[in-house]
Amino acid sequence: MGRKLGVKVREHIPDRDPDFPEAAPAPLLAELRTILPPGALITDEELLRPYECDGLSAYRRLPLAVALPEDEAQVVAILAACHRAGVPIVPRGAGTGLSAGSMPHPQGVLLSLAKLNRILRLDPVARVAVVQTGVRNLAISEAAAPHGLYYAPDPSSQIACTIGGNVAENSGGVHCLKYGLTVHNVLRVRMVTIDGEVLEIGSQALDAPGYDLLALTIGSEGLLGVVTEVTVRLSPKPQTAQCLMASFDEVGKAGEAVAAVIAAGIIPAGLEMMDQGAAAAVEPFVHAGYDLQAAAILLCESDGTAQEVAEEVARMRAVLEQSGATGLRVSRDEAERIRFWAGRKAAFASAGRISPDYYCMDGTIPRKRLGEMLGAIAGMEKTYGLRCINVFHAGDGNLHPLILYDANIAGQLERTEAFGAEILSLSVALGGTITGEHGVGFEKINAMCEQFTTDELKTFHAVKRAFDPPGLLNPVKAIPSLHRCAELGRMHVHRGELKFPELERL
Repeated sequence: MGRKLGVKVREHIPDRDPDFPEAAPAPLLAELRTILPPGALITDEELLRPYECDGLSAYRRLPLAVALPEDEAQVVAILAACHRAGVPIVPRGAGTGLSAGSMPHPQGVLLSLAKLNRILRLDPVARVAVVQTGVRNLAISEAAAPHGLYYAPDPSSQIACTIGGNVAENSGGVHCLKYGLTVHNVLRVRMVTIDGEVLEIGSQALDAPGYDLLALTIGSEGLLGVVTEVTVRLSPKPQTAQCLMASFDEVGKAGEAVAAVIAAGIIPAGLEMMDQGAAAAVEPFVHAGYDLQAAAILLCESDGTAQEVAEEVARMRAVLEQSGATGLRVSRDEAERIRFWAGRKAAFASAGRISPDYYCMDGTIPRKRLGEMLGAIAGMEKTYGLRCINVFHAGDGNLHPLILYDANIAGQLERTEAFGAEILSLSVALGGTITGEHGVGFEKINAMCEQFTTDELKTFHAVKRAFDPPGLLNPVKAIPSLHRCAELGRMHVHRGELKFPELERL
């Protein structure tokens, strides 16, 4: 969610949690100062401000302190000290998250892992890299490039986001359709539990004995442990790549074309969609060459050998033409291909240029329902009196609607939240899920009550307790309490009766 400085913060976020001590005991802060080097424990309010929220969230709170460890031993000692004191810990990477997952706890310590930023080993023969949790996503590919290798998951924030944050959210990117999410590209994690025990989960082998705890850990949003080291799989860089841009005069046709490409047995390296509003926001910023008259555009990339790319582009062209494309362009060189993708990756930043604030949703639905969902979102724009531009990973049905609003106008943030909640509710109703790669965090915790049954939520809580019995790791995130869901259930009965009087004045 984009924000302007000085806007009012949501009043319904509690400034304290009755389940935890009112304030961090002075002995704990004194102990943390003995663990950390000078200047690595922040308690001054002004210096805490940069840590009050993640990258795009309206939800913000100050922690009691920010700890900046420099190695795993310090992480172990900090967790053990907080465990003894009963004080919550919220892990944080680069702060580029999109679901308030690293929003601080008001009575807890925010654990910044930014200084654990070393690439420990890169093995081009085994095609793996062992990196600390604070290493930037793009830095891995930059280090592997001389060996003709790269790290495949490429979130739009890859220039800044860290591998630890990617593990926490199971991040994807524009090439996740062919190359997979973080969970498909990580072989091992080294993780510290709340009581200071170091666990190694997974291995460099094709499989590891016992339960698949690696898949459980990836995407756990810091609720189970603090990751300090990650072993990632490196992939050979494709010899060449081309991007095909297709224009459509109806959004529904573009959605149907996505399903047709996959149904034809083609798995593009990337398959992304932007509606007219998104393209119009991006083009003046990036000059990507988008068709601004089209209701929607698709970006379809093929990579591999020159022959493979030529054959696949021809096949995709034929499918898109049959699906009603009104225009087709194939990147003529590498510079143009990069320009096509630069527009897509700058979509969030471009939204910030045309609106004071924006709210980003992350629902995922079956590809065949894309047209239906986009039509429904157009209707919601009228219902809530707000604009929404759409850009998403069309190949796997992962939506990123950007609801535009101004938090300085009374009632707009509330309407925005209701708009976003309806998108997520419809995602579930269409056979999808409330998140694809941004996580649940704090923003979407209510939607979990629609996605899962009471018994399923009880199982999630049991898993959490198995790793973190006192519930100190990133509390009040991702998994709602059953009491919260019971209250929300009563609210849902009246959802259709929600009124927004301020709309009458628009």
